[in-house]
Amino acid sequence: MGRYNRRRRVSSLLMIGSWFAAITGMAILGLILFTLFWRGVGGLNLAVFTESTPPPGAAGGLLNAIYGSVMMTVLGTALGTPLGILAGTWMAEYGRNSRLATVIRFINDILLSAPSIVIGLFVYEVMVVTMGHFSAWAGGCALALLVLPVVVRTTEDMLLLVPDGLREAASALGSPRWMVISRVCYRAAKAGMVTGVLLAVARVTGETAPLLFTALNNQFMSTDMNAPMANLPVVIFQFALSPYPEWQQLAWTAALLITVTVLVLNIVARALSSSRLKKD
Repeated sequence: MGRYNRRRRVSSLLMIGSWFAAITGMAILGLILFTLFWRGVGGLNLAVFTESTPPPGAAGGLLNAIYGSVMMTVLGTALGTPLGILAGTWMAEYGRNSRLATVIRFINDILLSAPSIVIGLFVYEVMVVTMGHFSAWAGGCALALLVLPVVVRTTEDMLLLVPDGLREAASALGSPRWMVISRVCYRAAKAGMVTGVLLAVARVTGETAPLLFTALNNQFMSTDMNAPMANLPVVIFQFALSPYPEWQQLAWTAALLITVTVLVLNIVARALSSSRLKKD
């Protein structure tokens, strides 16, 4: 009886500690979001989406930074997603328990947890130094290296959840291996794979360090992918450190735009994941 009472007291203390930690974390997150919305909403106007970043002391917008962020994120997603899906498919369907697949998983886990600034330095050395200038191409490639490990992991995990009975049934009907994977496995794992891509996009949307070393920034509107290009993370970094109130307000507004984008992507990813669980 004494041991039971002691365990119950310990359990109660741990439960109180867990609730305290959860409430503290949620309160801090809520305070951050409240501050961000409070400071960022005040700068939202039509000029933010129609004018480029201004010179010091002048009013302006974030059109060039929004355009640059969208272009480099699309480029990074377009480069990283197919490679990630192919690599994840090979590890789940062909390699699975092979030694090579184990090595690839280990390397992928390293990339998954590697600091983004290391990726930026790598692309800087490989592309920027070789080309002799900063460019949006280099920025997109840096983001692709951040997208890749997320897509690889989610693709493999989702395909491994597909029952082998579905593969065997399709093979028994005479379907070749590639058709079993594309027509059966991909369809069964589609929601989870799309969720992985959305989470990867959400991750790279606010990355600053890789773009500082690759795309840098451009105060003017530029569509040249072979030149430095403005982007929201770097604009936030530079404008937030400036002494000009107009720039600081734009930094808050840009941070709000990125936060809303990430929240929307996460909500969509969770909705897709929930729909998949209901179907199962």
